Amino acid sequence: MVQEAEKYKAEDEDHKKKVEAKNALENYSYNMRNTIKDDKIAGKLPPADKKTIEDAVERAIGWLDGNQLAESEEFEDKMKELEGICNPIIAKMYQGGAASGMDEDAPASSGAGAGPKIEEVD
Repeated sequence: MVQEAEKYKAEDEDHKKKVEAKNALENYSYNMRNTIKDDKIAGKLPPADKKTIEDAVERAIGWLDGNQLAESEEFEDKMKELEGICNPIIAKMYQGGAASGMDEDAPASSGAGAGPKIEEVD
């Protein structure tokens, strides 16, 4: 009985890892799709970069739809692939926006943050 429980425990852990990897890829894909559809973000992205992210996200979602029974390593590989495409573009957008848009966007961006203001920290 204990051996059976150990066997099932290992299977359960493998299944849990697979479900977590699949959910992480789904969440990242849909979050990225929603991010680039946001007017604030879409306006800052060059059309070519936006298209690159849209295509990568659609490929990932399509792959997910057709590979529900894939192994956790496959989900993790797809996640790394998608992050490798999206993260540099988003980072470049934020770096460019921080360097060039400080004066222009200061009133709009100051209201967007939910964190404490400098005065509140003291």
